[in-house]
Amino acid sequence: MERRLVLKITTVAVAAAMLGACGKEEAKAPEAAMSAAPAAAEEQVVKLGFAAPLTGPQAHYGKEMQNGVVLAVDELNAEKLVIGGKPTRFELISEDDQADPKTGTQVAQKLVDEGIQGMIGHFNSGTSIPASKVYSDAGIPQIAMATSPVYTAQGYKTTFRAMTSDTQQGSVAGKFAVDKLGATKVAIIDDRTAYGQGLADEFEKAVVAAGGEVVKREFTNDKATDFTAILTNIKGVKPDLVYYGGADAQAGPMAKQLKQLGIDSKFMGGEMVKSPTFVKLAGDAAEGTIASLAGLPLDQMPGGSSYAERYKTRFGSEVEIYSPYAYDATRVLVEAMKTADSVVPANYLPALAGIEFAGITSGHIAYDEHGDLKAGGITLYQVQGGDWKVMETVQ
Repeated sequence: MERRLVLKITTVAVAAAMLGACGKEEAKAPEAAMSAAPAAAEEQVVKLGFAAPLTGPQAHYGKEMQNGVVLAVDELNAEKLVIGGKPTRFELISEDDQADPKTGTQVAQKLVDEGIQGMIGHFNSGTSIPASKVYSDAGIPQIAMATSPVYTAQGYKTTFRAMTSDTQQGSVAGKFAVDKLGATKVAIIDDRTAYGQGLADEFEKAVVAAGGEVVKREFTNDKATDFTAILTNIKGVKPDLVYYGGADAQAGPMAKQLKQLGIDSKFMGGEMVKSPTFVKLAGDAAEGTIASLAGLPLDQMPGGSSYAERYKTRFGSEVEIYSPYAYDATRVLVEAMKTADSVVPANYLPALAGIEFAGITSGHIAYDEHGDLKAGGITLYQVQGGDWKVMETVQ
Protein backbone atom coordinates (compact mmCIF):
# COMPACT_ATOMS: atom_id res chain seq x y z
CA MET A 1 0.00 0.00 0.00
CA GLU A 2 2.82 2.38 0.88
CA ARG A 3 4.71 1.68 -2.43
CA ARG A 4 1.50 2.25 -4.48
CA LEU A 5 0.83 5.57 -2.75
CA VAL A 6 4.36 6.80 -3.44
CA LEU A 7 4.10 5.75 -7.08
CA LYS A 8 0.84 7.59 -7.54
CA ILE A 9 2.16 10.79 -6.02
CA THR A 10 5.34 10.56 -8.09
CA THR A 11 3.38 10.09 -11.32
CA VAL A 12 1.23 13.16 -10.62
CA ALA A 13 4.31 15.20 -9.75
CA VAL A 14 6.07 14.22 -12.98
CA ALA A 15 3.04 15.15 -15.03
CA ALA A 16 2.84 18.51 -13.35
CA ALA A 17 6.52 19.14 -13.97
CA MET A 18 6.18 18.26 -17.66
CA LEU A 19 3.23 20.63 -18.01
CA GLY A 20 5.15 23.41 -16.36
CA ALA A 21 8.25 22.87 -18.51
CA CYS A 22 6.70 22.21 -21.89
CA GLY A 23 3.16 23.54 -22.00
CA LYS A 24 2.86 26.80 -20.10
CA GLU A 25 1.53 28.71 -23.11
CA GLU A 26 -0.91 25.93 -24.00
CA ALA A 27 -2.20 25.80 -20.44
CA LYS A 28 -2.91 29.54 -20.52
CA ALA A 29 -4.73 29.35 -23.88
CA PRO A 30 -8.22 28.44 -22.58
CA GLU A 31 -8.06 31.25 -20.01
CA ALA A 32 -7.03 33.72 -22.69
CA ALA A 33 -9.85 32.59 -24.97
CA MET A 34 -12.39 33.07 -22.21
CA SER A 35 -11.23 36.58 -21.47
CA ALA A 36 -11.28 37.51 -25.16
CA ALA A 37 -14.87 36.26 -25.77
CA PRO A 38 -17.49 39.06 -25.73
CA ALA A 39 -19.71 39.08 -22.65
CA ALA A 40 -23.40 38.33 -23.27
CA ALA A 41 -25.46 41.53 -23.35
CA GLU A 42 -27.29 42.12 -20.10
CA GLU A 43 -31.09 41.86 -20.29
CA GLN A 44 -33.00 45.11 -19.96
CA VAL A 45 -36.37 45.14 -18.25
CA VAL A 46 -38.87 47.62 -19.66
CA LYS A 47 -41.66 48.61 -17.29
CA LEU A 48 -45.05 49.21 -18.88
CA GLY A 49 -47.77 50.87 -16.84
CA PHE A 50 -51.45 50.01 -16.89
CA ALA A 51 -54.40 51.55 -15.05
CA ALA A 52 -58.16 51.01 -15.17
CA PRO A 53 -61.02 50.26 -12.78
CA LEU A 54 -60.19 46.81 -11.40
CA THR A 55 -62.71 46.99 -8.56
CA GLY A 56 -66.27 48.33 -8.39
CA PRO A 57 -69.11 48.27 -10.96
CA GLN A 58 -66.79 48.96 -13.91
CA ALA A 59 -64.20 46.33 -12.98
CA HIS A 60 -65.25 44.02 -15.83
CA TYR A 61 -64.24 46.70 -18.35
CA GLY A 62 -60.86 47.21 -16.73
CA LYS A 63 -60.13 43.53 -16.25
CA GLU A 64 -60.86 42.71 -19.88
CA MET A 65 -58.71 45.62 -21.01
CA GLN A 66 -55.93 44.40 -18.73
CA ASN A 67 -56.19 40.92 -20.22
CA GLY A 68 -55.46 42.34 -23.66
CA VAL A 69 -52.29 43.98 -22.35
CA VAL A 70 -51.22 40.83 -20.51
CA LEU A 71 -51.65 38.72 -23.64
CA ALA A 72 -49.58 41.17 -25.69
CA VAL A 73 -46.82 41.27 -23.06
CA ASP A 74 -46.75 37.46 -22.86
CA GLU A 75 -46.35 37.18 -26.61
CA LEU A 76 -43.75 39.96 -26.83
CA ASN A 77 -41.63 38.30 -24.16
CA ALA A 78 -41.88 34.98 -26.00
CA GLU A 79 -40.45 36.72 -29.09
CA LYS A 80 -37.25 37.54 -27.18
CA LEU A 81 -36.82 40.97 -28.72
CA VAL A 82 -33.49 42.77 -28.87
CA ILE A 83 -33.79 46.56 -28.66
CA GLY A 84 -30.79 48.86 -28.54
CA GLY A 85 -28.53 45.82 -28.72
CA LYS A 86 -29.95 44.32 -25.51
CA PRO A 87 -32.27 41.37 -24.91
CA THR A 88 -35.50 42.98 -23.75
CA ARG A 89 -38.14 41.74 -21.35
CA PHE A 90 -41.36 43.62 -20.59
CA GLU A 91 -42.81 43.88 -17.11
CA LEU A 92 -46.39 45.04 -16.57
CA ILE A 93 -47.21 47.19 -13.54
CA SER A 94 -50.98 47.42 -13.04
CA GLU A 95 -52.93 49.80 -10.83
CA ASP A 96 -56.61 50.14 -9.93
CA ASP A 97 -57.82 53.72 -10.52
CA GLN A 98 -61.40 52.84 -9.45
CA ALA A 99 -62.75 54.96 -12.36
CA ASP A 100 -62.16 57.95 -10.09
CA PRO A 101 -60.37 61.08 -11.40
CA LYS A 102 -58.58 61.84 -8.12
CA THR A 103 -57.42 58.26 -7.71
CA GLY A 104 -56.41 58.30 -11.36
CA THR A 105 -53.89 61.11 -10.86
CA GLN A 106 -52.51 59.46 -7.74
CA VAL A 107 -52.06 56.19 -9.60
CA ALA A 108 -50.41 58.02 -12.50
CA GLN A 109 -47.83 59.62 -10.23
CA LYS A 110 -47.18 56.28 -8.54
CA LEU A 111 -46.51 54.63 -11.90
CA VAL A 112 -44.20 57.45 -12.96
CA ASP A 113 -42.32 57.15 -9.67
CA GLU A 114 -41.91 53.42 -10.29
CA GLY A 115 -40.09 54.20 -13.53
CA ILE A 116 -42.52 53.09 -16.24
CA GLN A 117 -41.30 53.66 -19.80
CA GLY A 118 -44.72 53.57 -21.47
CA MET A 119 -48.37 53.70 -20.38
CA ILE A 120 -51.43 51.76 -21.53
CA GLY A 121 -54.54 53.39 -20.05
CA HIS A 122 -56.40 54.73 -18.38
CA PHE A 123 -59.77 53.28 -19.35
CA ASN A 124 -62.23 56.09 -18.55
CA SER A 125 -62.01 59.54 -20.06
CA GLY A 126 -62.56 60.97 -16.58
CA THR A 127 -59.36 59.37 -15.31
CA SER A 128 -57.34 59.56 -18.54
CA ILE A 129 -57.69 63.32 -18.93
CA PRO A 130 -56.28 64.44 -15.53
CA ALA A 131 -53.71 61.62 -15.52
CA SER A 132 -52.44 62.63 -18.96
CA LYS A 133 -50.79 65.76 -17.53
CA VAL A 134 -48.77 63.60 -15.12
CA TYR A 135 -47.48 61.45 -17.97
CA SER A 136 -46.89 64.47 -20.19
CA ASP A 137 -44.84 66.22 -17.50
CA ALA A 138 -42.75 63.04 -17.18
CA GLY A 139 -42.42 62.66 -20.96
CA ILE A 140 -44.02 59.19 -20.96
CA PRO A 141 -46.09 58.15 -23.99
CA GLN A 142 -49.65 57.16 -23.09
CA ILE A 143 -52.19 55.22 -25.17
CA ALA A 144 -55.58 55.46 -23.45
CA MET A 145 -58.98 53.90 -24.11
CA ALA A 146 -60.48 57.35 -23.43
CA THR A 147 -62.89 58.51 -26.13
CA SER A 148 -63.62 62.08 -24.96
CA PRO A 149 -62.43 64.71 -27.49
CA VAL A 150 -60.90 66.63 -24.57
CA TYR A 151 -58.26 63.94 -24.02
CA THR A 152 -56.26 64.73 -27.16
CA ALA A 153 -57.40 68.36 -27.43
CA GLN A 154 -55.14 69.34 -24.51
CA GLY A 155 -52.15 69.52 -26.83
CA TYR A 156 -49.88 67.05 -25.05
CA LYS A 157 -47.43 65.30 -27.39
CA THR A 158 -47.57 62.13 -25.29
CA THR A 159 -51.32 61.35 -25.62
CA PHE A 160 -52.63 58.78 -28.09
CA ARG A 161 -55.88 56.82 -28.44
CA ALA A 162 -56.65 53.12 -28.61
CA MET A 163 -60.16 53.77 -29.99
CA THR A 164 -61.90 56.40 -32.08
CA SER A 165 -63.17 59.49 -30.27
CA ASP A 166 -66.70 60.38 -29.25
CA THR A 167 -66.75 62.94 -32.04
CA GLN A 168 -66.61 60.10 -34.56
CA GLN A 169 -68.85 57.69 -32.66
CA GLY A 170 -71.46 60.22 -31.58
CA SER A 171 -71.79 61.70 -35.04
CA VAL A 172 -72.34 58.29 -36.65
CA ALA A 173 -74.80 57.18 -33.95
CA GLY A 174 -76.84 60.40 -34.10
CA LYS A 175 -77.16 60.30 -37.87
CA PHE A 176 -78.06 56.60 -37.75
CA ALA A 177 -80.79 57.27 -35.16
CA VAL A 178 -82.51 59.83 -37.39
CA ASP A 179 -81.85 58.43 -40.86
CA LYS A 180 -82.06 54.68 -40.26
CA LEU A 181 -84.20 54.35 -37.13
CA GLY A 182 -86.59 57.18 -38.00
CA ALA A 183 -86.16 58.84 -34.60
CA THR A 184 -87.17 62.44 -35.20
CA LYS A 185 -87.86 63.12 -31.49
CA VAL A 186 -85.01 62.12 -29.19
CA ALA A 187 -84.51 62.27 -25.41
CA ILE A 188 -80.94 62.16 -24.06
CA ILE A 189 -79.63 61.14 -20.62
CA ASP A 190 -75.98 61.16 -19.56
CA ASP A 191 -74.10 60.24 -16.40
CA ARG A 192 -72.13 63.53 -16.22
CA THR A 193 -68.78 61.77 -16.56
CA ALA A 194 -66.32 63.04 -19.14
CA TYR A 195 -67.15 60.02 -21.27
CA GLY A 196 -70.92 59.94 -20.87
CA GLN A 197 -71.55 63.66 -21.23
CA GLY A 198 -69.07 64.03 -24.07
CA LEU A 199 -70.63 61.19 -26.05
CA ALA A 200 -74.15 62.52 -25.42
CA ASP A 201 -73.10 66.00 -26.57
CA GLU A 202 -71.74 64.64 -29.85
CA PHE A 203 -74.83 62.49 -30.34
CA GLU A 204 -77.06 65.52 -29.81
CA LYS A 205 -75.15 67.58 -32.39
CA ALA A 206 -75.50 64.81 -34.94
CA VAL A 207 -79.24 64.36 -34.30
CA VAL A 208 -79.89 68.07 -34.86
CA ALA A 209 -77.66 68.15 -37.94
CA ALA A 210 -79.62 65.22 -39.40
CA GLY A 211 -82.91 67.07 -38.90
CA GLY A 212 -84.01 65.47 -35.64
CA GLU A 213 -85.20 67.23 -32.47
CA VAL A 214 -83.89 66.74 -28.94
CA VAL A 215 -87.09 67.02 -26.90
CA LYS A 216 -85.51 66.34 -23.49
CA ARG A 217 -82.01 66.38 -22.00
CA GLU A 218 -81.56 64.86 -18.53
CA PHE A 219 -78.62 63.72 -16.43
CA THR A 220 -77.85 61.28 -13.62
CA ASN A 221 -74.56 59.95 -12.18
CA ASP A 222 -72.45 56.84 -12.61
CA LYS A 223 -73.54 55.38 -9.25
CA ALA A 224 -77.33 55.67 -9.66
CA THR A 225 -79.71 52.74 -10.16
CA ASP A 226 -83.14 54.40 -9.82
CA PHE A 227 -84.17 56.51 -12.83
CA THR A 228 -87.91 56.61 -12.24
CA ALA A 229 -88.15 60.40 -11.85
CA ILE A 230 -86.05 61.11 -14.93
CA LEU A 231 -87.91 58.58 -17.07
CA THR A 232 -91.31 59.85 -15.89
CA ASN A 233 -90.35 63.33 -17.15
CA ILE A 234 -89.26 61.84 -20.43
CA LYS A 235 -92.43 59.80 -20.84
CA GLY A 236 -94.48 62.98 -21.10
CA VAL A 237 -92.70 64.16 -24.29
CA LYS A 238 -93.14 60.79 -26.05
CA PRO A 239 -89.72 60.47 -27.73
CA ASP A 240 -89.06 58.01 -30.53
CA LEU A 241 -85.74 57.13 -28.94
CA VAL A 242 -84.00 57.48 -25.57
CA TYR A 243 -80.22 57.75 -25.75
CA TYR A 244 -77.96 57.08 -22.76
CA GLY A 245 -74.37 58.23 -22.46
CA GLY A 246 -72.82 56.08 -19.74
CA ALA A 247 -71.96 52.58 -18.54
CA ASP A 248 -73.88 49.29 -18.52
CA ALA A 249 -74.28 49.37 -14.72
CA GLN A 250 -76.79 52.20 -15.19
CA ALA A 251 -78.06 51.32 -18.66
CA GLY A 252 -79.28 47.89 -17.51
CA PRO A 253 -81.62 49.13 -14.77
CA MET A 254 -82.64 52.06 -16.99
CA ALA A 255 -83.79 49.71 -19.75
CA LYS A 256 -85.85 47.73 -17.22
CA GLN A 257 -87.46 50.87 -15.82
CA LEU A 258 -88.33 52.11 -19.32
CA LYS A 259 -90.41 48.98 -19.82
CA GLN A 260 -91.93 49.12 -16.34
CA LEU A 261 -93.13 52.68 -17.00
CA GLY A 262 -94.65 51.68 -20.32
CA ILE A 263 -92.26 53.79 -22.40
CA ASP A 264 -92.00 52.07 -25.78
CA SER A 265 -89.24 54.32 -27.15
CA LYS A 266 -86.17 52.68 -28.72
CA PHE A 267 -83.19 52.59 -26.34
CA MET A 268 -79.66 53.36 -27.51
CA GLY A 269 -76.18 53.87 -26.04
CA GLY A 270 -72.45 53.88 -26.70
CA GLU A 271 -69.83 51.12 -26.49
CA MET A 272 -70.01 50.83 -22.69
CA VAL A 273 -73.59 49.63 -23.13
CA LYS A 274 -72.61 47.04 -25.74
CA SER A 275 -71.64 44.36 -23.24
CA PRO A 276 -72.84 40.97 -21.96
CA THR A 277 -73.22 42.63 -18.54
CA PHE A 278 -75.87 45.01 -19.90
CA VAL A 279 -77.88 42.09 -21.27
CA LYS A 280 -77.69 40.30 -17.91
CA LEU A 281 -78.72 43.40 -15.96
CA ALA A 282 -81.55 44.39 -18.28
CA GLY A 283 -82.91 40.87 -18.77
CA ASP A 284 -85.83 40.73 -21.22
CA ALA A 285 -85.84 44.54 -21.37
CA ALA A 286 -82.50 44.44 -23.21
CA GLU A 287 -84.20 43.16 -26.36
CA GLY A 288 -84.04 45.71 -29.17
CA THR A 289 -81.45 47.95 -27.48
CA ILE A 290 -78.99 49.51 -29.93
CA ALA A 291 -75.36 50.45 -29.25
CA SER A 292 -72.44 51.79 -31.25
CA LEU A 293 -68.87 50.54 -30.99
CA ALA A 294 -65.67 51.74 -32.61
CA GLY A 295 -64.17 49.54 -35.30
CA LEU A 296 -65.21 46.34 -36.97
CA PRO A 297 -66.96 43.35 -35.36
CA LEU A 298 -64.41 40.94 -33.87
CA ASP A 299 -64.84 38.29 -36.56
CA GLN A 300 -64.27 40.93 -39.26
CA MET A 301 -61.13 42.42 -37.71
CA PRO A 302 -57.91 41.55 -39.63
CA GLY A 303 -56.66 39.37 -36.78
CA GLY A 304 -59.88 38.98 -34.81
CA SER A 305 -60.52 35.25 -35.12
CA SER A 306 -56.98 34.23 -34.20
CA TYR A 307 -56.97 36.72 -31.32
CA ALA A 308 -60.26 35.35 -29.98
CA GLU A 309 -58.78 31.84 -29.90
CA ARG A 310 -55.59 32.93 -28.15
CA TYR A 311 -57.56 35.01 -25.67
CA LYS A 312 -59.84 32.12 -24.74
CA THR A 313 -56.89 29.76 -24.37
CA ARG A 314 -55.09 32.22 -22.07
CA PHE A 315 -58.02 33.44 -19.95
CA GLY A 316 -60.77 30.84 -20.39
CA SER A 317 -63.35 33.43 -21.44
CA GLU A 318 -64.70 35.18 -24.51
CA VAL A 319 -63.59 38.59 -25.77
CA GLU A 320 -66.13 41.24 -24.76
CA ILE A 321 -65.30 44.78 -25.93
CA TYR A 322 -61.98 46.37 -25.08
CA SER A 323 -59.22 43.76 -24.94
CA PRO A 324 -58.39 43.75 -28.69
CA TYR A 325 -57.81 47.52 -28.58
CA ALA A 326 -55.63 47.21 -25.47
CA TYR A 327 -53.67 44.41 -27.14
CA ASP A 328 -53.03 46.56 -30.21
CA ALA A 329 -52.12 49.57 -28.08
CA THR A 330 -49.42 47.53 -26.33
CA ARG A 331 -48.10 46.20 -29.61
CA VAL A 332 -48.03 49.69 -31.13
CA LEU A 333 -46.09 51.08 -28.18
CA VAL A 334 -43.45 48.35 -28.46
CA GLU A 335 -43.34 48.66 -32.25
CA ALA A 336 -42.32 52.31 -31.77
CA MET A 337 -39.50 51.16 -29.47
CA LYS A 338 -38.35 48.68 -32.10
CA THR A 339 -38.47 51.33 -34.83
CA ALA A 340 -36.44 53.77 -32.73
CA ASP A 341 -34.21 50.94 -31.46
CA SER A 342 -34.62 52.45 -28.02
CA VAL A 343 -36.80 51.97 -24.95
CA VAL A 344 -36.15 55.53 -23.77
CA PRO A 345 -39.47 57.45 -23.99
CA ALA A 346 -37.94 60.60 -25.48
CA ASN A 347 -36.26 58.52 -28.18
CA TYR A 348 -39.22 56.41 -29.28
CA LEU A 349 -41.97 59.06 -28.91
CA PRO A 350 -41.38 60.47 -32.45
CA ALA A 351 -41.59 56.94 -33.85
CA LEU A 352 -44.92 56.42 -32.06
CA ALA A 353 -46.33 59.65 -33.47
CA GLY A 354 -45.43 58.51 -37.00
CA ILE A 355 -46.30 54.84 -36.59
CA GLU A 356 -48.03 52.82 -39.29
CA PHE A 357 -48.90 49.43 -37.86
CA ALA A 358 -50.99 46.48 -39.02
CA GLY A 359 -52.89 45.45 -35.91
CA ILE A 360 -55.62 42.96 -35.17
CA THR A 361 -58.33 45.64 -34.86
CA SER A 362 -57.22 47.50 -37.98
CA GLY A 363 -54.82 46.85 -40.80
CA HIS A 364 -53.60 50.43 -40.62
CA ILE A 365 -53.14 52.01 -37.20
CA ALA A 366 -51.77 55.54 -37.50
CA TYR A 367 -52.20 58.80 -35.62
CA ASP A 368 -52.86 62.38 -36.68
CA GLU A 369 -51.06 65.35 -35.17
CA HIS A 370 -53.30 65.24 -32.07
CA GLY A 371 -52.85 61.54 -31.30
CA ASP A 372 -56.27 60.59 -32.67
CA LEU A 373 -56.59 57.55 -34.91
CA LYS A 374 -56.63 58.53 -38.56
CA ALA A 375 -59.07 55.81 -39.56
CA GLY A 376 -61.70 53.65 -37.95
CA GLY A 377 -65.27 52.78 -38.68
CA ILE A 378 -68.21 52.54 -36.28
CA THR A 379 -70.40 49.46 -35.99
CA LEU A 380 -74.01 49.54 -34.79
CA TYR A 381 -75.29 46.54 -32.83
CA GLN A 382 -78.71 45.47 -31.53
CA VAL A 383 -79.76 42.95 -28.89
CA GLN A 384 -81.64 40.24 -30.73
CA GLY A 385 -82.63 37.00 -29.02
CA GLY A 386 -80.62 37.94 -25.93
CA ASP A 387 -77.36 38.57 -27.77
CA TRP A 388 -75.67 41.46 -29.56
CA LYS A 389 -75.99 41.26 -33.36
CA VAL A 390 -74.43 43.47 -36.03
CA MET A 391 -76.80 45.93 -37.69
CA GLU A 392 -74.45 48.01 -39.81
CA THR A 393 -70.84 49.16 -40.07
CA VAL A 394 -70.17 52.75 -41.11
CA GLN A 395 -66.66 53.54 -42.39
